[in-house]
Parts: sequence; structure tokens; C-alpha cells
Amino acid sequence: MRILIELPTWLGDSVMASPAIINIFKNFQGNYQVSFMGSKTALDYYQNFPKIETNLVLKKKNIFKDLSEISKLGNFDYAISFRSSFRSKIYLFFSKSKNKFQFLNFKFNKLHQVEKYNAFINNIFNTDYKPGPLMYFENIPTNHVKKRLIGINPGAAYGEAKRWPSSKFVSLIERFLKKDNLVVLFGGAKEIDSSKKIFDQFDLNLRKNLINLTGKTSISDLIREISSLSLFITGDSGPMHIAAALKIPTVSIFGPTRLTETSQWKNKENTIIRKDLTCQPCMKRTCPLGHHNCMNLIDVEEVYKKSQDLINLKSVNQ
Repeated sequence: MRILIELPTWLGDSVMASPAIINIFKNFQGNYQVSFMGSKTALDYYQNFPKIETNLVLKKKNIFKDLSEISKLGNFDYAISFRSSFRSKIYLFFSKSKNKFQFLNFKFNKLHQVEKYNAFINNIFNTDYKPGPLMYFENIPTNHVKKRLIGINPGAAYGEAKRWPSSKFVSLIERFLKKDNLVVLFGGAKEIDSSKKIFDQFDLNLRKNLINLTGKTSISDLIREISSLSLFITGDSGPMHIAAALKIPTVSIFGPTRLTETSQWKNKENTIIRKDLTCQPCMKRTCPLGHHNCMNLIDVEEVYKKSQDLINLKSVNQ
């Protein structure tokens, strides 16, 4: 059984698709080969998935080049796309497959994104599988940390509206550093400058316990680094979902996005902080009202207190 899967573009969506993808292969009892196609970020997350034939990075700048590469993959029994775009519809149309299926987001309203992807797969195979926990495909070494290790992810790939102000992250990090915690900054290549501005706010005495990994981690590195954390503080982002897969205690700061769709899946040690404003969730990349109150009104003290509560809860449970 040969199966072609187009993964979601964004890291977080790719992580949230993992329970559905696991359920696909329950139908074939190990008798399958899979080829993944999608963004490099998505493919990197699945690079250690079992029985991969091919990982095809879709460039998207030249659709004809992409179609040529897809054609070279040969014939498939199933071609499944987890993307709703018209471009993905074209990819499926020109794929050599007996059975072709495309995820359409509007068909699965009022569900968490994990449940949407899973319902999509159940519809294809006429099954009733429940979505399990988020999955990762790396071997995680045991990591012994002498001090409490706090991860901070101040960025978000979707847009500025999902980001808590940098000045508030600085104040929060300062509180942790003054309590002799180790703090690690995370982020992608596009967030190097913004993380450096945060890092540069601290004097040399405090910087000795502050590590800046922004733009320095592969997806495998990111998984391993997050696995070693005592606590993770983040906006609605891809790394937030990796932390959920790893069951890391997490404080999730939500602004313009729908927490009912993209909050952490099956992570019991997760606290969501948000303001219940009439303009939420707007789902915009920048605040259409110009005030960004959904993030600006979230107080540093509230985030710090919720963080301490989670750390204390973890200590009790250990």
C-alpha cells in the first residue's frame, strides 16, 4: 500500500495532524509505504516517521516544478492532503493515485483542529477512531537539569497580533533570573532580531543564566530542548504544540486566535491566559482596532503567578 500525504504548512498544524496520521495507518496493519510532501518545517517534524519512501519539499514558487516532482513519485493507492488551498487541490489532481482526498476546513466547524483532522480521516476510511495524544518521532535522551529550566517563546509565525509585547517578556524573564532560574529563549530565524533585543536588555550578571537559542535549532533540536524544560511560556505557536506532545507544563498566552481550535491538546499541565474581550477572536495578523488590547492587557504578574503555580504543581506530582 503506497500512500502520499501532503502535510499542513505550519509546524503547529503538522503537530496537531499527528493523531489523525497515526490513525490512517491503523487501517493497513503495517503493510504500507508513505511519502510526505509539504514545507521543509513540516517534513522535518516527520523525518523519523516509520516506513517513509520519500520526503518532497514543495517550493510553491514554481507550481509546474512541484507538479513535475510529484509526478516522479509514481502511483499511489491513496493521496491525502491536509491543506485546504486551491494549490493543494491542483497537486492532488495531478498526483497518480486511485483515491484522492483533500481536507476542507469549513466542513468541520466547532471542533478543535486535532478533531477536525481526525474527522477528515474517519470520513475517508469510514472509521470511528478517536484522536490520541499529539505524537513526536524523536528519541528523547534523559536530561538532568540541576536548576529549574524555563523556556520562553516570545514569537509567533502567524503574525504580530499573536505576540505578547517584548517589554513584558523582559520583565517576566527578569523575575525568573533573579530567582536563580535558567531561562532559554526560543524562536525561528525570522525572530533572531526580536529575541536579541530581549537578550540585550539584561546585564552580564543576569545573562549568565539566560541562553538564546533563537534561530539556532533544527526541529529535532527544538524537540529535544523543549523536552528538558521545567516550564514553557509561549503564545499560540508551533513550539506550543510540541510542548503539548511532550507533556511539558505550559503557560499559553492567547490573543486573537480561537483557543477552542488551537489550544494544547491533551496536556493536563497547561494554563491558558487570555482576556475575554468582545473583539476576540478576530483571527487577524495585526490588530484591526489598533490597540492590541487582547495582549496588552495581560499583566506580567498574572503570567508569573500562573507559571509559579504550574512549577509548584509539577513538584508536588513528582
